[in-house]
Amino acid sequence: MNDRFLVTGGARLQGEVSVVGAKNSVLKLMAAALLAEGRTTITNCPLIADVPLMAEVLRGLGATVVLDREVVHIDTPAQPSFHADFDAVKQFRASVCVLGPLLARCHRAVVALPGGDAIGSRPLDMHQAGLRALGAQSTIEHGCVVAEADRLTGAAVALEFPSVGATENILMAAVLADGVTTIDNAAREPEIVDLCEMLTQMGADIAGAGTSTLTVRGVATLIPTTHSVVGDRIVAATWGVAAAMTRGDITVTGVNPAHLQLVLHKLGDAGALVDRFDNGFRVRQLDRPTAVNFSTLPFPGFPTDLQPMAIGLAAVAEGMSVITENVFEARFRFVEEMIRLGADARTDGHHAVIRGIEQLSSAPVWCSDIRAGAGLVLAGLVADGVTEVHDVFHIDRGYPEFIDKLRGLGAEIERVTGT
Repeated sequence: MNDRFLVTGGARLQGEVSVVGAKNSVLKLMAAALLAEGRTTITNCPLIADVPLMAEVLRGLGATVVLDREVVHIDTPAQPSFHADFDAVKQFRASVCVLGPLLARCHRAVVALPGGDAIGSRPLDMHQAGLRALGAQSTIEHGCVVAEADRLTGAAVALEFPSVGATENILMAAVLADGVTTIDNAAREPEIVDLCEMLTQMGADIAGAGTSTLTVRGVATLIPTTHSVVGDRIVAATWGVAAAMTRGDITVTGVNPAHLQLVLHKLGDAGALVDRFDNGFRVRQLDRPTAVNFSTLPFPGFPTDLQPMAIGLAAVAEGMSVITENVFEARFRFVEEMIRLGADARTDGHHAVIRGIEQLSSAPVWCSDIRAGAGLVLAGLVADGVTEVHDVFHIDRGYPEFIDKLRGLGAEIERVTGT
């Protein structure tokens, strides 16, 4: 927890970097393994801290989990435990995704309210409302979400907002419910499609993946499967922004560029030369970036997870940028740390206004979440001197082999442990 990064600015990043499976997908796929008795194998897993954390959650529910580098084997018992306690789930938000599978398999779920990144309120109201529509009773008791149902029955569920987490929990409960469930205003993210593909391989009957309406015909049982995690579009885009900020030249492989259409378009608007190919893309920035406005929205809009990178790019771009945050209200905490680095920025409600300057100035800064941490490292790369980035355990949760990959692109960065 005392580790920090020392980032020396001035390097122009160039070279090739590969990405593996998405953090925002692998944890939900691991939870989905609870839906079928037997061994499920998940490949292309990222080497991030959240994977062993989720493994501990599953072990606490009675599963046997073996982590073998980028492969995870999960053996689910005939009767999993239904109680995910606080010690298991307190460290990360994604642990709540066991709620739907446990309710479907055990007809009861008790999941401690999870922890995670400090990026704003993310209530479970839509999760609970969707499960109630399927016939469950759901309450908050003693710091836990408690849901139970003798029988789940298909229903029409309309989400107030295309919440990724709510879509996932309702979907995983519905696959074993009696009858047909429709989820309207469902999340459309590639990670949702990835989950639908794995569930379909397990025997689920799902139509509409990637659209705003999911139709699920419940089945009696599912079977284990082997599934490869979709490439991490957020990590991939981070490298693309790094190329633009450092006036570099980076080729990114292991991701579908169609999952980043708007992001790559915005980099082009900032003056980057962007080439797309089947398994990735290349970003070249020859001159100082030009200012671009960003507005975060659910997929296919600009991802809220990339808002810190957008602010970092705006901080060194020529001109004024307006960044609008429509998803998580506390994400602008990142701006306070950018101001430490000399950024000319101010916030007003859901908006941040940034006037770009030629170069940032080094300073000690603190990560508040995974993406803010990565954004601060990128900012350090375009600051004079050495920037100390503290609380980097957040970065470990979302970016596999982060320092090694940066060094491979020419960055000067080191990890320091202790005071």
